[in-house]
Amino acid sequence: MDEELRMLTERLRAESAAPGPTGSASGSASGTPGAPAAYDRLVATGDHDELAAVLTEPGHPLWARELAAFRLGVAGDRRAFESLVLLLNHRDPPRCASAAHALARLGDPRTARAAAALATNELRVAYALHPVRLLVELRAPEAVPALITTLRRRLRPHDPYRRVALACVEGLGTLGDDRAAPILNDALAHPALAEAA
Repeated sequence: MDEELRMLTERLRAESAAPGPTGSASGSASGTPGAPAAYDRLVATGDHDELAAVLTEPGHPLWARELAAFRLGVAGDRRAFESLVLLLNHRDPPRCASAAHALARLGDPRTARAAAALATNELRVAYALHPVRLLVELRAPEAVPALITTLRRRLRPHDPYRRVALACVEGLGTLGDDRAAPILNDALAHPALAEAA
């Protein structure tokens, strides 16, 4: 089993079995009984239509939507795209990481544009780490301009998002594009970034 899928299924198995407010096993705030059985079905099914239905039908808990989107994404089924992009910008880092993994394998031409938009959205910069890493993995034309823009904003005094800045520096180094040289030179003046820059 793929390591990312193993980590995802372990995390979501625990979520699906967590007690809801009514005390029953649940993955949603409504206390839906039978969630572990639904989890087992979503892990085992090979029916992409069944997985896609989880993404469009109302009432499914977040763990079920994430599991369905991940499985569709790694299988190259583009019906997962919108759900995976939403998860890529989630406040929970493990959800972002699994969405980035699936998006990198999805093969949807919209992925790089969406990741660039998330990476450069200053209102959501706290969640930009995984979009930045995804852009580097994709090596798309949008990657270098987006990383330069994001890094430039992170070089302001007292910026709290050093992990995002470091991911940009490392990513620009991996991509090896000459357009990054000026911003990497600027990053040398920042102790937390200087060695990587």
